[in-house]
Amino acid sequence: MNTEKYLDYILSQLQNLLAIDSPSGCCREAAAYLCREYEALGYHPVQTTKGGVLVQVGEAPGDDGVLLEAHTDTLGAVVSQIKENGRLVLSPVGGMNANNAEAENCRILTRFNGIYEGTFQLVNASVHVNSDYSRTERSYSTMEVVLDEDVASRSDAEKLGIMNGDFVAFDPRTVITSSGYIKSRFLDDKLSVAILLGYARYLAEEKPALQRPVWQHITVYEEVGHGGSSSVPAQVNEAISVDMGCVGEGLSCTERMVSICAKDSGGPYNYDVVTALVKAARENGIDYAVDVYPHYGSDVEATLQAGSDLRHGLIGPGVYASHGYERSHKDGVKNTLALLISYLG
Repeated sequence: MNTEKYLDYILSQLQNLLAIDSPSGCCREAAAYLCREYEALGYHPVQTTKGGVLVQVGEAPGDDGVLLEAHTDTLGAVVSQIKENGRLVLSPVGGMNANNAEAENCRILTRFNGIYEGTFQLVNASVHVNSDYSRTERSYSTMEVVLDEDVASRSDAEKLGIMNGDFVAFDPRTVITSSGYIKSRFLDDKLSVAILLGYARYLAEEKPALQRPVWQHITVYEEVGHGGSSSVPAQVNEAISVDMGCVGEGLSCTERMVSICAKDSGGPYNYDVVTALVKAARENGIDYAVDVYPHYGSDVEATLQAGSDLRHGLIGPGVYASHGYERSHKDGVKNTLALLISYLG
């Protein structure tokens, strides 16, 4: 199975996606980009009312269809207060932890006046001045955005067009090393979105005989819990989230493997789907791990909670340091693509 030929395409798409700011609720540019890329592959994507992208990538007789779900929305924040000194208080969007966002460059996406840059810092961030620097808990109440503009008051910031509710996007800092490691914020889940684009390209070029029709749904609200709660085609009886695989103490997955999730905080995944995924990985020599994720929820669980009657599963490339500065590997990408190809026939 030659997945190597699609690796450069996937990594290129990953870098393009990571360069588009898309915190949950502010994904219009990312969705428009994805529609153009699917169209370039010969598909006919539809942008849902909710803002996601739904596209059929494989046709086959019958109505036992499969929906692959991944999300292009990321962690981020919104402005919740402009302080008297012109600095910004943030409210997190999704599980962006203040500890690992400290000193990160960010962009304020105003509604009408363009984009401004800044840095998310501890209040009074100079070690040579602040005697409590090391003892201060990092939280959204003790941190602020320092704008890279000549701002000294609330009115100065407001004159720029900054207002409460403006989205704030953090710098992904994407690096791909010569040893094959992929380092960036927001590999969760733009890495898997890029893999789904790679799978769509594989289907367009290789034209394999699929046993079931296949759709892809790129969601835009996963990080806040309801990404996959709508837009399930009528012919779909099975949905698989293609998201990050957890890497950490107590788990067996590494960044070079594809992870198959047996259970997460929402409960066990469908027994038959998990078994079939493991069988496909074993029979095709794919480097995989089966794990239980202690703190995790997925798009496909939102699909079930919304009332869909279907089988569900979860796979993805191993990603370390989730919701922080994340790391995966090219091998994890290839193994995830190989499992999609093997499982879906």
